[in-house]
Amino acid sequence: MNISIVTVGKLKEKYLKQGIDEYLKRLSGYAKVEIIEVSDEKAPEELSETEMEQVKNKEGERILAKVSPDAHVIALAINGKQKTSEELAESLDKLATYGKSKVAFIIGGSLGLSAQVLNRANEHLSFSKMTYPHQLMRLILVEQVYRAFRINRGEPYHK
Repeated sequence: MNISIVTVGKLKEKYLKQGIDEYLKRLSGYAKVEIIEVSDEKAPEELSETEMEQVKNKEGERILAKVSPDAHVIALAINGKQKTSEELAESLDKLATYGKSKVAFIIGGSLGLSAQVLNRANEHLSFSKMTYPHQLMRLILVEQVYRAFRINRGEPYHK
């Protein structure tokens, strides 16, 4: 399986990079996983609704340019479906079983995802009703993808 994680912005925090690198190393035995960063749109702190949509649309164009046309797209969205780790594992297993070898997870910027990205997505996934920094979501996501592969292989994993 080829998994891409398309995400907005550069990761600066060393501790997050180290955690992500560790899980990417662990995942290398299960799948090809790549993280694709697209630049975030520079904007002032205070934005009108229209300006927020413009920022999300510009970031959305960059995201969609990095998504393979034949990829199964899973957008991380606060209003998405919440799944257990076992349900995520089952979803990834079904995708692989039915020939969807390319999966793209999308993590938006601080304002979220554009309507175009959400419309392109095959599913919307929420990790919680809480809001997490998008940089931290990268680490949480790669850990859960790793956990999913361990579950699907029947290998032990910390609960």
